Order: sequence, then C-alpha cells, then structure tokens
Amino acid sequence: MLQQHSFLVRRDMRYRCYAIGTSTVNASVVNEEGNVLVQHKLPKLLQRCIESRNMSEGKQVHARCLKDEIEASIVIWNNLINLYANCGQIEYGRQLFDRMSQRNVVSWTLIIAGYVQNGQPHEAVKLFHEMNQVGIRPNHFTLTAIARALSSLAELEKCKVLHAYVIKAGFELNIFVGSVLIDTYAKCTSVEDARKLFDGMPDSDIVVWSAMIVGYVQNGQSEDAVKLFRQMQREGMRPNRYTFAGVLNSCGNLLSLEWGEEVHAQLIKFGLESEISVVSSLVDMYAKCGNMETALQVFERMPHLDVVSWTAVISGYVHNGRGHEAMELFCEMQEAGMNPNQYTFVNILRACANFVGVEQCKQVHAHIAKTGHEIYRTVGSALVDTYNKCGYIEEAQRLFDRIPERNLVLWTTMIAGYVQNGFCKSGLELFHKMQQLGLKPNHYTFASVLRACGSMSAMKEGKIVHACIIRNGFESDTAVGSALIDMYAKCGSVKEACKWFEKMPEQNVISWTAMITGYVQNGHGEEALQLFKEMLQVGVKPNEFTLAGFLSACASLVVLEEGKGAHAHIIKVGLESNVSVSSATVDMYVKCGDIENARKVFDQTLERDVVSWTTMVSGYAQNGYSEDALKLFYQMQEAGVDSNQYTFSSILKASSSLVSLDRGKQIHAQILKYGLNSDISVGSSLVDMYAKCGSIEDARCVFDKMPEHAIVSWNAIITGYAQHGHGIEALQLFEKMQSIGMQPDHITFVSVLSACSHVGMVNEGRHFFDSISRDYGIELTVEHYSCMVDLLGRAGCLDEAMDLINKMSFEPDALVWGTLLGACRIYNNVELGKRVAENIFELEPQASATYVLLSNIYAAAGRWDDVAKIRTTMLERGIRKEPGHSQIEIKNSLHTFVAEDRSHPQSEEIYAKLRELTKQIKEAGYVLDPSFALHDMEQEQKEQCLFHHSERLAIAFGFISTPPGTTIRIIKNLRVCGDCHTATKFISKISERKIIVRDTNRYHHFEDGLCSCGDYW
Repeated sequence: MLQQHSFLVRRDMRYRCYAIGTSTVNASVVNEEGNVLVQHKLPKLLQRCIESRNMSEGKQVHARCLKDEIEASIVIWNNLINLYANCGQIEYGRQLFDRMSQRNVVSWTLIIAGYVQNGQPHEAVKLFHEMNQVGIRPNHFTLTAIARALSSLAELEKCKVLHAYVIKAGFELNIFVGSVLIDTYAKCTSVEDARKLFDGMPDSDIVVWSAMIVGYVQNGQSEDAVKLFRQMQREGMRPNRYTFAGVLNSCGNLLSLEWGEEVHAQLIKFGLESEISVVSSLVDMYAKCGNMETALQVFERMPHLDVVSWTAVISGYVHNGRGHEAMELFCEMQEAGMNPNQYTFVNILRACANFVGVEQCKQVHAHIAKTGHEIYRTVGSALVDTYNKCGYIEEAQRLFDRIPERNLVLWTTMIAGYVQNGFCKSGLELFHKMQQLGLKPNHYTFASVLRACGSMSAMKEGKIVHACIIRNGFESDTAVGSALIDMYAKCGSVKEACKWFEKMPEQNVISWTAMITGYVQNGHGEEALQLFKEMLQVGVKPNEFTLAGFLSACASLVVLEEGKGAHAHIIKVGLESNVSVSSATVDMYVKCGDIENARKVFDQTLERDVVSWTTMVSGYAQNGYSEDALKLFYQMQEAGVDSNQYTFSSILKASSSLVSLDRGKQIHAQILKYGLNSDISVGSSLVDMYAKCGSIEDARCVFDKMPEHAIVSWNAIITGYAQHGHGIEALQLFEKMQSIGMQPDHITFVSVLSACSHVGMVNEGRHFFDSISRDYGIELTVEHYSCMVDLLGRAGCLDEAMDLINKMSFEPDALVWGTLLGACRIYNNVELGKRVAENIFELEPQASATYVLLSNIYAAAGRWDDVAKIRTTMLERGIRKEPGHSQIEIKNSLHTFVAEDRSHPQSEEIYAKLRELTKQIKEAGYVLDPSFALHDMEQEQKEQCLFHHSERLAIAFGFISTPPGTTIRIIKNLRVCGDCHTATKFISKISERKIIVRDTNRYHHFEDGLCSCGDYW
C-alpha cells in the first residue's frame, strides 16, 4: 500500500512548514515577525486548531478576531483560510479569501491547495490563472499544489503546459517541484513523460527516485518499478520507508512472494521493520501474494496500529475473497477507536460490491457522509463503482450527478457501470458527453467503451472508437488491444479479432484469453483449444480467466474428457477454490450433460457467491431440471445470497420451460423489488418468459417498457411473435429494429425465418434466407437451413427443400433431415420420408423420434406391415418411444398426463368432465378424424383412443380446477395431433374460454372456435 510522503521542505522567517502528501496539500502558515503574534497570540491558537482539525475552537478564535477588530492581519487571514480548508469547509475559506484587501503568495497558495485538498481541482486551476493575471508570482509550493490539481483531473496536456511554465519560471532544477511533476505525469498515465523528466534531472535524491518508482506502480508497471529500485541501490542511494512502500506494492502486484520476502529482509537490514508505513505495506504485499496467514502475523506484531495498517489487512481480506471477514475487521477497527480514512472506505466498498451486498453498502455510505469523506474523489468513485456492481445503476447515476468535480476516473467508472449493467447505449452516450467536455479518455475508458460496442454488436460504432484509439496513441496498449479483440469477436468478426491479436506488439495472458474467449463465443471451440495449447507452448501461464475460457470451449464442443483433464489441472495448481474457475467447471459439466459432477463441484465450493449459485441454477434449467432449478433458487434466497440479473435470467428460463406463468409473475415481482427491471438481460428474459408461457401481450408490454434494447431483446420479442404465429408483427419488428440502426445477428434470422414458416410466407422466407450472407455478411448455420427446410416443407415444396439440403456447404445434420421428415409426415410422402429417415438412421441410429415419425407416415398410408417392422426393429435395438404427455400448472403445482392416464387422484372427475365436453362439442358440429389414430384398430377403438389423448385430459383437469373464464395453459412434449387441434377449437367455443397449447412446433391460441395458427402448423 502506497503511503503519503511528508517532507520537511523549508524553514524561514515567513513559513514554518508545508506537509505535502501525494494526493493533498496541507499548508500551515504562521507569521513569526512579531507584531500581531506578540499582541494577541492568536496565530498560535489557530495553528493548534489546524493541526487538530478542531473547527469549533477555530471558529471561537475567528470570532475573537472579529470582536477585537484585528482580522485585517494577513497572517491571521491566511491561518483562518488554512483552518477551514483543513476542516473540509473550503467555502468559508473562499469567503475569507474574497474579502481580503491584500493577498500575498501564501494566501493564493493556501486557497489553491485548499481546493485541491477538498476535491475541487477545477476551482484550484481557475484561481491559479487568476493569480497569474493579477501579477502574483507563484512559488514552488503553489506549483506543487496546482500540479496535484492537474493530476487528480488527469489533465495531461495542461500538465505539459505547467511543466513549460515551471521551466520558464526557473524551477526546473527544484527537486521538490520535479518529484511532484513526475508524480503528476504518472497520475495522468504518461509514464514516458515522467521517466523523461526523471532522466533529465541533474540531481535526483531519494524523493525523486521514490516518485518515479511509485509512478510505475500506479500505472501497472510493477516490473519496471522493481528494476528501478534495484538500479537505485546499485547507484548507492539508500531507500527510505516510502521507497520500500512502493517496491513492496510492486511485489504484491506481481504476486512475487520471493521478491517480497527479499525486500522484507532488506528493510530489516536498514532498521525499518518497526516503521508503521513500511509494516503496513508488508501486510499488503503478503495479502496480495495470497499469504494471508503471514500478513496477519505481521499485523498482530505491530507495536502501534494506525489506520493504514488496519486498512492493509482489510484490503488483504478483500483481495483474497474474504469480504465478510473484511467487514468484521472494519467494525472491530471502529470499536478500537480508529477512524477509517478514504482508503479504508474504498476497500470496504470493494467488499460490499463483490461479497457483502448493497444493504451494507448503504450503511457504509451513510458512515461516509457522516464523516465527510464524500469530498474525496476516490471515495466517490468507489461508491459509484459499488452501486454499479450491486446493480443499483440509478443510485450510482444520482451519486455521480451530485459530485461537483468529476475527473477522468469518475467518468470512466460511471461508463463502466453502465456497460456492466447492460446499459451499453447509455455508456456510449456518456462517453461522447465526456469527450464534448474536453476530457481525453485513457486506456481504461476505451476498454469499457469497446465492451459496450461488443455487447451491442455495434461494429460500426466500434470501428469509430477504434479510430479514436489510434488518434490518441493507445493502439499499442495491451489492455486496449485485448478489448479490441473482444469487441470484434463479440461483433462476430473473428477474422478482424485474429488480425489485431497478431498485430499486438506484446501479447500477455489477457490478450491470449480474449482471443480464446472470442473463438468460443463464435462457435470456434476447436480453434480455442488449439490456441490454448499454443499459449502454453510459448510459456504464457494461464490465469483463472484463461482456464474458464478453456472450460467454456470444452463445454461448447461437449468434450467431457478434455474438460475433466482441465479440472484435474485446476486441482493441481490449486485454483479449485477460485469462484470463477469453480463456476466455469460447473458450467462445463452442465453443458456436457454431467449434471451429477456439476452438483458435486458446486457442493464442494466453500465460498459460494452469486455466480456459483447462478451457474448451478442455470445448469439445472439448461438440462431440463426446471423444478430443481426453482428449488435451488429458493435455497439460494434462504442462504441470504442476493440474486443478480443473471440469476433472474436463468430462473425465468426454468419458469418458461414449465410454462409456469404464475411463478414467472412472482419472479417478475422480485425483479421489481431488486430494481433490476431495467436491466437488458433481465428484461429480455422476461419477454422470453411471458412469450413462452403463452402471454405474448405481457411480453410486448415488458419489451415496450424497457429503457433500451439490445439485439438479445429484439430477438426475444421477434421470436415470441414468431412462435405465436404472428408472422406479420414479427417482420414489422424486424424492420423497425433495422430502422434504428440495430444490426441483426444469426439468431435474429432464425426467428425471422421461423416467423415466415409459421404463416407460410415462402417468397419472403426465400428473400431473407438469400440476404443473410449476401447483404449482412453472416455465415449460414445449420439452424438457418433447418428453418428454410421447415418453411418449404410446411408449404409442400418438398423437392425444393431436398434440393436445398443437397446444396448445403456442409454436411446436413439430423436436425435438418428431421425437419424434412416432419414435412413428409404432413404431406404423407412415403418414398421421400423413407429416404430421409435412412439418412437420419446413419447419423443417430438410436433416435426414437425418427422411428416414430416414419411409423406414423406408414400408418397414415395404411402400410401396417411396415409399421409392424419398425416396431420390431425398435424392440430389437432397445429403442423406446418417448411417451407423449401434456402438463398443466395449477396453484404452483405441475400436473402431468399421458394418454389413457388414470393415475391422477381426481381421475374420475377428469373423465366425467371430458365426457361432458366431448358430448357438447359433438352437438356443436365436431366430427372425429380417425386418420390421426395411428394404430390398426376398429373405429370405436380409434374414437376412444383419440378422446383420451393427454392434451384433452389436461384440458378437462384445467376446467374442474379453475373458475369459469380462466385461461387454460397446456404444454405438450410432442406435436399436437390434428384431431385434438379441431376438438380444442370446439371446446374454446362452447366454453367461452381461451386455451393456450404449446407443442414442439409453436403456440396455439384457441379462442371462440378459432386457432391463432390458422390451421397452418
């Protein structure tokens, strides 16, 4: 942990001392010429008030000055300004300054330094310009104060102007001014300028060396800091406690315990082991290197504990993922009578953001406000960051708006918050606003903005930002280069991502990880695995994120053995307890279908955060264990873990799989309670849930209320309309999406082609299919071909569908052939159906659905011998037909029915109601269609078989379990049969009820004797 530097810089008749810190200037001025001091002794009283920050006593001294009419003394005025500045009341100090009839260089310096100290550097800069305009020549104290103002604003160009001024004023050889300018250049992220200044100084003392070492550390160049430290020692320069603090920080950043222990030995040699600031840095170094036990031993051996040492341990706990222990120590620190400083608050806010939660954040915020620490820009930025990470983006925005002086760090934090919470468009707008105000972005800003472009698939905007990066000279920055790779990959341009990866002058673990992840995101799992092996060959050690990316590649390729090998390596290197790695391991097992091992890894994870819980909940939902997903979600809530946007997105998927509208609405209420209703991923999942639960009206309502839409939300609503048979509305939304500049992705076209298929828009479908690669540059996938085959097949264009399959640029899979086989069933094309089925048997010889479909084709054609042969083959091969079933949810309880089912406890009532409904629909004109009884049996038996299909039993149960007029919602695991479709239309008419049935193909909204599909399905 870097400590503030205090240097005794000057003594003369006018000044007693200036105590200069790396981030604040605390000036104390006492006149020692005799007259006022001797007469009233008030300056000494004021000096004591300044040192103790005793505002109450200071005001009494001020009142005495006014009463005795001696306030005109410039020394007393200056001390009063210093008092108010030190006590956080800079406004009172400014009032006094404005009323002064005479001001000397000390007066100007004190008010400028006061504004810097109170977090208002813009005001400090303004006053510096006024000071020059009125002809007051600044001294080196003034120059150091204004340099610190510029460093907090990250105003590099103005810093260079100040540097030129320093040279012109003759202060270029002043070691103190030089060290502060080095510090300022470093804080403006221009380490090159800092080093140039350092190398050009003829006499460099330990202060200058320390400033340069610290500058390297602040800019993430810890290796350079260590090198400079060793060079300093070779040149015979004796390090002091500030130098050791900086180099220990470097060792911690590099996770180099060996170097850290070496430096520890050196500071013992120099007799600095009892220095509080050095020992605090030791604690911090050991904590960052993961040796928390030694860090605590060093802490407990300290003879005197100050706020810095307490903060170091709190920071260590946070760094090692032990946020709750950090919070406990924070409370213990206050009980011990130690007041937190701005760095303590920054670290405890990190604990709130990553481990503890928003309620504790609010308590800490109240404490910050009470102690007056809101004036510190670091604390303000940390608060904004914490609310962002807790998903409270509106609170973060309110806090951001209230901070009067916003530097680049704060702007970047707010932009990053928008992006992290899915408000990428708002993040880009804030970025443009920041530029309009003249603030130049740094590499962190560019990295966040590129993430926004990637998340929105906004390639055009991303290229504009890329051009801005080149203009600002950041194209060779490793972090920016990695973000560029990530942006291009997320925009689907793997080729461009590869190009920039290869062009990078230096590839570190972050850039390798970005490229590996980019391959995975674009479905190039094989390339990801290969690149991972190349990375190991060139000696780059993977970190937890690389391993997570590799596991994702294994998951995408469903290569369980590779994934198990990675899991064994993770255990070997001791990363199994890392939350992100364990979550990726769970995810890998989930996607490889090994839900049992996924649960084992989850149960063995000691520190389970929201990501761990969410991954397991999502795993259950993805593998069809929707009830288990809901059960685990409730356990997560009982464990006191707050859900985030990803948790809600996953559990909404489980609700939609169960067609559980009631539970979906309950989860929606929780989302509103957590304030996550405006999150894009949550909003999109809500749209999807309502659509899949049969309420396209609620889906559209949620979509229209979303503050902004990403491609995922557009895809959700277009898919919803397509599934519900509203093809025209789906295509209108597609046109609207393009009109506002949102570029479609491959998923959008799957939805668009599906919409055309459900309403028989063949020509439109052909147009969209041809445009995918021609006009949008999107590679055709198996899903696109499958949708097009489905469109042509439903329309009876079976030969054209077969031609399309033969012209595919890659081998058709079982999905494509199965789609065509379904069309052969609709149009009873026996010969083509037989040829198609043979292709599927070669790819998936155990797939029961193929045998069943072919059997149904033969049965519809009356070829009962062929039906018998297929059934014999299935028996010989041990293939069992998936039984058809229908489900209905009543009062959060799911009821499942199969054909001829009499296992339900209310079976008698159900069949009685079904007989009643059947009688009523027959009277209304219903006539049974025996062709859908796909068994060789008598007419009466066929009638009995059709009347007791699972969907009719579920409808009858819905009627006896709900009040009249209630909408009945059914989910069936197979395509609804034609006769049941006709019967349900009649039931909706005679009962005046709306019945919604979701089968494997689409949604059927039955109302007043009609179906939304128009009998085209």
